[in-house]
Amino acid sequence: MEKIRLGISTCLLGESVRYDGGHKLDPFLRDTLGQYVEYVPVCPEVECGLGVPRESMHLEGEPGAVRLVTTRTRVDVTERMLAWSRQRVKYLESEDLCGFIFKSNSPSSGMERVKVLDRNGIPHKTGVGIFAEIFMRHFPLMPVEEEGRLHDPLLRENFIERIFVLQRWREMIRRGLRIGELVEFHSRHKLLIMAHTPKQAAGMGQIVAKAKDLPLEELFALYEKMLMGGLRLKATIKRNSNVLQHIMGYFKKFLTPDEKMEIIEVIANYHEGYIPLIVPLTLLKHYVRKYDQPYLKGQFYLDPHPVELQLRNHA
Repeated sequence: MEKIRLGISTCLLGESVRYDGGHKLDPFLRDTLGQYVEYVPVCPEVECGLGVPRESMHLEGEPGAVRLVTTRTRVDVTERMLAWSRQRVKYLESEDLCGFIFKSNSPSSGMERVKVLDRNGIPHKTGVGIFAEIFMRHFPLMPVEEEGRLHDPLLRENFIERIFVLQRWREMIRRGLRIGELVEFHSRHKLLIMAHTPKQAAGMGQIVAKAKDLPLEELFALYEKMLMGGLRLKATIKRNSNVLQHIMGYFKKFLTPDEKMEIIEVIANYHEGYIPLIVPLTLLKHYVRKYDQPYLKGQFYLDPHPVELQLRNHA
C-alpha cells in the first residue's frame, strides 16, 4: 500500500506558523503515524496572507452569523478567510486526501467546541473554525479529527482505521468500477464493519448482493457513503466481543476442549475490560493459521492497520 495522503494543520508538524511565532508539534503525528502517511500541511492564516507573528484572532457573533476578528485592532478578516478556504478546498480535491487532522480550538481550523464570543464578550464553546467547516462540508465522507481528540485511544484507533479503509477503497476504485472487486472488498471488510455497526454491515451486504440492479457509479457511491458513515461509529467492546465469537465459530469444530475453553475465557476477560483487544485477537490469529481458515486470513478486522501503531493495546 502506498503512503496515505493526509491533510494536517501545519503547526502540528512543528512548523513555526502560529500567531506568536511558535508551533504545536505533536510527536505521535509527526514521528509515529508519519511513518505511514504523507502529510499535506495547511495553515489557513499564513496561506491567506497573514504574517508570522501576527495579531491573535477569535470568533464572535451569534449562531449563523459568526465573524473572524483580530483581538486587539478588531479587524474583520472573515471574508478573506472564507474566500481563501473555498479556493483551497477546491485545490485539495486533486491531493487525493484520505483524511484531515485539524488544530483544536483554532478559529480557522477547530473542528468543534471553538470559543465564540457573544455580544457581551462571553465565550461559548459552540463554534467551528471557518476553514474546518468549509472543508468538512466540501468533503462530507472524509475522516477528520483534531489532535486533541486523538489523545483518546478509542478516537485515535477509529480515525486511523478509517483512513486505512478509505485508502484501500481508493486503490480499488483506481482499478476500475467492477462488481467482482466490490464483492471482494466487502467480503474482506465485513467483520470490521460488523464491529462498528452490525445493522449497516447487513444493509451493505444486501446492496452488494443486488449489485447488478444499480448503475455502477450509483452502486459504488452508495456503498462508499454507507461504508464511511458506518465506520464513524466507534467499535464497542460488546460489538468486538460478538465479532470475536463469530470468528471462533469458523473453527470451533476443530478446537480441542482446552483450546475452546481458552478462547472463551480470553474473550470473556476482554468483554469485562480486564485485557486489551490485542490479546484475544492474537490468540484467534494463532488458531486461524493453525486450522488454516482462508476466509479469516483475508479479513482486515484481524489486521486493519500496522501493529506498530499499537492501537489495540489499550484496555
